[in-house]
Amino acid sequence: MRSVLAVIDLQNVFADPASEWFTPRFAEIVPQIHRLTAAFGDDVVFTRFIAPARPEGAWKQYYEQWPFALQPPDSRLYQIIDAFQPPSTVDASTFGKWTARMATRVGGARLVLAGVSTDCCVLSTALAAADAGVSVTVVSDACAGVDDESHTKALDVMRLYGPLVKVATTEEVLA
Repeated sequence: MRSVLAVIDLQNVFADPASEWFTPRFAEIVPQIHRLTAAFGDDVVFTRFIAPARPEGAWKQYYEQWPFALQPPDSRLYQIIDAFQPPSTVDASTFGKWTARMATRVGGARLVLAGVSTDCCVLSTALAAADAGVSVTVVSDACAGVDDESHTKALDVMRLYGPLVKVATTEEVLA
């Protein structure tokens, strides 16, 4: 079965230690993501979390808590880290990146997920894709959470969705 790698939100806002959304183990997953993107070739899509122009509903409260994040999509904060230069990205102002555009890009392929954060955007994307009937593999050592405990808990929760969602290491995915 063909597979598509989705690199979830590998953005400056999560990489920068000065950011309120800094993900502590971000730098540690970059080498695994390099290996995965090299192996998947053209079957790679990068996603970005971006702020909406005008938050609606419960998102209003969210951005009251995180006002620094109300920046335009082209701000440095929301760019993919310099180590990667994807030709395009799938952008969403939601945690989950299983959008119509992502579904079209994946087609009938297996979806392999890496990126940040395990306990938010990766989890939200995995479960939405699984609900849509897509086979999902989450690469445990190519994801990082807000902390180690949250990362582990999110992986444990996703394992509960088997066989729709599988958790594997980079080595297992590349084998």
